[in-house]
Amino acid sequence: MKARAHVYVSGLVQGVFFRSNTKRMADMLGVKGWVKNLPDGRVEAVFEGEKEAVASMVEWCHKGPPDAVVEHVEVIWEEYRGEFKDFRIIY
Repeated sequence: MKARAHVYVSGLVQGVFFRSNTKRMADMLGVKGWVKNLPDGRVEAVFEGEKEAVASMVEWCHKGPPDAVVEHVEVIWEEYRGEFKDFRIIY
């Protein structure tokens, strides 16, 4: 079953390689979508793929990379669209 999650991660999540580690995890799990930094200090991401893989990405976001301090993760489950060919970092 396919799934899509739109995620906002708050805390110390910029300047700690959050985006590059998110891409590495997504590529390992076969998840497609994107991740970017927001001006307010949060990280935003969209994950699409097999439901278990997307759930693993959401779970990973609660910890993030070693130097991150995740305070809150907002997850909005959306209808799967299949609009991505890969996982990208948006600059």
